[in-house]
Amino acid sequence: MKISIIGNGNVGSALAERLSRLDHEVTVADSKTDPATVAEAVAAADAVILAVTFPAVAELDARVKAATVGKIVIDATNPLAADFMSLTLGYTTSAGEQNAATLTGARLVKAFNTVFAGNLANAQLGGTSQFLPIAGDGTEAKQLVLKLGEELGFDAVDVGALACARYTEPAVELLIQTAFGAGLGPGIGYLLARG
Repeated sequence: MKISIIGNGNVGSALAERLSRLDHEVTVADSKTDPATVAEAVAAADAVILAVTFPAVAELDARVKAATVGKIVIDATNPLAADFMSLTLGYTTSAGEQNAATLTGARLVKAFNTVFAGNLANAQLGGTSQFLPIAGDGTEAKQLVLKLGEELGFDAVDVGALACARYTEPAVELLIQTAFGAGLGPGIGYLLARG
């Protein structure tokens, strides 16, 4: 599969490495990449991953936004405050819903936003696959993202419509508070128990 990743920080680079090892054709763009080049990569991709800050999505070049029309866009953003210790919005909307409105015509799916970047390199914690909630409104788009999550070794679960991003985004803030506020460190993540 051709995958274009917008963002080359901790999340983007970790996903690029893992997906490349699975023989996907991955291109990565960052803020220094020419917007026309980014738009071309997005237009040629089967799927696009947003691995930038939430505010950076609204600031994408118009050519890049236009290239997402009809594309499966995987949104790994979270509406984090500058100090990462709170959210800038939630409960009545989400970064996922706002990004879908910004990228009009894209088939946006929320995923990978509840896993710390350092834990993307290995989907297992304590011998168990990390829970990867996937939210979106399109069945075909969600199926593709579920398949990618499973290929990467996560316990990928369809949690419902894109509006469910209102709950997955606060979940990552709880993880941040637990890891850094309560001192457990970044080697933690979510596991989904089944009875």
